[in-house]
Amino acid sequence: MQASGGMHATFINTATLSKQSSSKHGSLKSSTNRPDLEKLRPMSSSSSWLHQIVDLYPPGSSNRDWTCQYCKIIQPPRTRHCHDCDKCVLQFDHHCVWLGTCIGKKNHCRFWWYIFEESILSTWTVALYIESLHLDIEKVWWKDFIGVILLAILIFILMFLLLLLMFHTYIALTNQTTYEVARRKRIFYLRGIPDRVHPFSKGICRNIYDFCFTRENGFVLEAVPPIEELEARAAPYTCRDLFCCRCC
Repeated sequence: MQASGGMHATFINTATLSKQSSSKHGSLKSSTNRPDLEKLRPMSSSSSWLHQIVDLYPPGSSNRDWTCQYCKIIQPPRTRHCHDCDKCVLQFDHHCVWLGTCIGKKNHCRFWWYIFEESILSTWTVALYIESLHLDIEKVWWKDFIGVILLAILIFILMFLLLLLMFHTYIALTNQTTYEVARRKRIFYLRGIPDRVHPFSKGICRNIYDFCFTRENGFVLEAVPPIEELEARAAPYTCRDLFCCRCC
């Protein structure tokens, strides 16, 4: 199945970074770390972009962790290189083989609606199958047998779609991605953070807003919160937190 025109992830390449940083040369150096940034010209647009990326990572991070070894660009947090698309994808979730595209920052909401519509369609089809099996019509036995097999397969697909819909609803409410959930311990800036703490979550209401109303022009880069803020989030909920809707 080919992806529709609206299903596009936010790809990051040299041209995109040049546009965001207004670089006159159209390229960025990727072998720059924090000390080296101080040696760059202060009026350089590429230097401004690199300073912006450095500020998004925790102090003491190595430039080797930021640099894509395939694209040779400085990656903002939550970015990963997709080997199928051969692009760096902002807020990478996964590569969907059925749609033939990456799921990322700008098309994750559309992907959620795609799963939702497929779940509704499968539910409706299951209902029609069950109704057809209860019809008082004489049929050859093997037709009923094939119908039962197809119904069992369809119910299995429906269960998978519902579980997938529930999972993507959960990560949307907590501002996570499938890649971050699956590879949390391998992502260097997420190591050491308690599993119950979602570092990029801004509260349920704000997460839903950002998920559903992603800006078409440009994007907002998310910084890794400081350790003090993450420790405060790890504190158990109190009655006051529930009253003040801390999770929202």
